[in-house]
Amino acid sequence: MKTFTQNEPLTDAELDRLGDFLKSCKGGRAMNVEELDGFFAALISGPETVMPSEYYREVFGGEMSDACEFSSVEEANEVLGLLMRHWNIIASALFKGEVYVPLLLQDENGVAHGNDWARGFMRGMGMRHDGWAELVNDDKHGGCLIPMMMLCHEHDEDPEMRPKPISTEQREDVIVHMAAGLLRAYQYFRSRRQVSASAHGSDLRGNAPKVGRNDPCPCGSGKKYKRCCGGATVN
Repeated sequence: MKTFTQNEPLTDAELDRLGDFLKSCKGGRAMNVEELDGFFAALISGPETVMPSEYYREVFGGEMSDACEFSSVEEANEVLGLLMRHWNIIASALFKGEVYVPLLLQDENGVAHGNDWARGFMRGMGMRHDGWAELVNDDKHGGCLIPMMMLCHEHDEDPEMRPKPISTEQREDVIVHMAAGLLRAYQYFRSRRQVSASAHGSDLRGNAPKVGRNDPCPCGSGKKYKRCCGGATVN
């Protein structure tokens, strides 16, 4: 069996596997992998550490015990392991000062629009709204978030929220600036995040721990896994 280091990117097959699982979550409100990528990017680059027990609900579209249907403990470990590995590859790139290229899905014409990524990023910002407000209102640095806002609101129901029409060439430029803006946001909050991380663990996480049936459920309920997500949702 092949083993993976904490910073080894997910293969295309693993991304498909993760995407298929998210699609299978009950309620139809789980993120797709593009939105997940943007969401994780915001959580990693933001002002405070956000723990899985808080953000899993956003990822799966509800409490794990309600939205997720794991066929076994092994499948639960597989899915949570894929999530943590993807988190780590984003965190590793930003920690090293590298531009992280957003994971974008393509439409039937092979065009990557980036709207889901931007929406995921904005959802991540919303989890620490007050902290992000500092950057949004910073006249010198706040501009790094404009690309995310443009793509997030491109098809907004409110016409006043929509940017001017974005051409294909402009979209490519916006996506490039979105990636650069992510790194700038990460660097902006670095010192504050280090203070937060000291109380919650490192900004870079290790491999996802294996979940045993008698271990605390990773959803953060405080119950044993077998009495929570491992009991109510395993076929």
